[in-house]
Amino acid sequence: QVPLVESGGGLVQAGGSLRLSCVVSGRTFSSYSMGWFRQAPGKEREFVAAISWSGGNTYGADSMKGRFTISRDNAKSTVYLQMNSLKPEDTAVYYCAADYDWDKLRSSPNSWGQGTQVTVSS
Repeated sequence: QVPLVESGGGLVQAGGSLRLSCVVSGRTFSSYSMGWFRQAPGKEREFVAAISWSGGNTYGADSMKGRFTISRDNAKSTVYLQMNSLKPEDTAVYYCAADYDWDKLRSSPNSWGQGTQVTVSS
């Protein structure tokens, strides 16, 4: 497992934007595929987006395409989730995830962050 620390969550009005960050420490960040998941109250955790180790391949959940963008900066050991046009239904705890395996990352990643709360008010 790898230590992951998220930041950037908060309270925003509907239609607003937030950028989440996740820093990986003490490991070779560029070896990992990285992803974001979220869990709303009373619901199961769901996949949001993933990015390959090089950044050359990204994949996002259909419900968030066009609004959420995942990116990474290997020099800063950081992965980002830019969230635009936020809706109240985007309210959830957002988790960063990491795995060497691209397929495993999107289903059952090896490492998780502690989560950051995003609340979208109507």
